[in-house]
Amino acid sequence: MATEENDTLPREVAGVATAAAGAAVGSGGAAGGIVAAGEATYPVAPGYRVNVRSGPTTTSPVVRVLAYDARVRIRCQRRGQSVKGPYGLSSIWDSIAPGEYISDAYVRTGSDGYVAPSCG
Repeated sequence: MATEENDTLPREVAGVATAAAGAAVGSGGAAGGIVAAGEATYPVAPGYRVNVRSGPTTTSPVVRVLAYDARVRIRCQRRGQSVKGPYGLSSIWDSIAPGEYISDAYVRTGSDGYVAPSCG
């Protein structure tokens, strides 16, 4: 399985996510900016547990890890470190909650550009 160093965890070591984070994503709850009713959401690449970071770089601290098959609501987007993922090379990072970013290279938005407002 191909994974991007510093951005995802392979299946073999992916059991580090908290039960609360997994439940919020898996249940479709709005906790942490994940899947609120009536809002557009986007799927994270299948087979990946993506690191959620405090800033738009792979050196920013990991604040949590998304569950497999997660869907995310993108609050806003900003430029950051370029990352190669299953959906190509991207310097766009998606803010899914205050202080929580994931590389757009791991989110199927259907676009190589912005799909949400720019983060201030």
